[in-house]
Amino acid sequence: MEKDVVRTGYDVIATDYTTARLQNAAHPAQRSFLEELAVHLPRRAPVLDAGCGGGVPVTRWLSERFSVTGIDISDEQVRLARELVPDVQFLCRDMTVLDFPDEAFDAICCLYAMIHVPRDEHLPLLHSFNRMLRPGGFLLSCMGAGEWPGEVEEFFGAPMYWSHYDADTNLHLVQRTGFHVLRHEIVPDSLDPETASNHLFLLAQKPDAASTT
Repeated sequence: MEKDVVRTGYDVIATDYTTARLQNAAHPAQRSFLEELAVHLPRRAPVLDAGCGGGVPVTRWLSERFSVTGIDISDEQVRLARELVPDVQFLCRDMTVLDFPDEAFDAICCLYAMIHVPRDEHLPLLHSFNRMLRPGGFLLSCMGAGEWPGEVEEFFGAPMYWSHYDADTNLHLVQRTGFHVLRHEIVPDSLDPETASNHLFLLAQKPDAASTT
């Protein structure tokens, strides 16, 4: 199954991939979106980092400001994250079957992770994110920018699976699941900016109770 490819692939490449992400910690678009998210949240707000990888740089950055829970499908990535960001609770979980309570988080961050989920599961995943956010909560996500039904290719020397829609379809899915998109931007892949691989970064908000009445 596709998720097994992702799980075992990241188990194999966890150290190399985490090192590469850490070396890209200053990626300007990623930092800009994170800083914009932070403006909207009180200090120590509960935040879910879905697809946290090895915990750097994003989970570490979030944990300096908020109360963060990190989840990832790869046991090895979670092990690294616990070493690198010891003050955060990390769980090995499939993000498509999370059972956190309704309205448990003020924000959900999901960067470079949804693109590894079969795209026919993106709509229910976004519904799940909406369910877990309090009214007025925020979603910071990185989604595909081009049509990609699903394929396995080599990534850091191991098989890896990707699947996503184009940017316009993804924006429609986010809106369809009840979010208001505050900002979106097409961003080149931070690990290999010379390729044609781009991502849709977006910051969206779940309407608060007052705006839905």
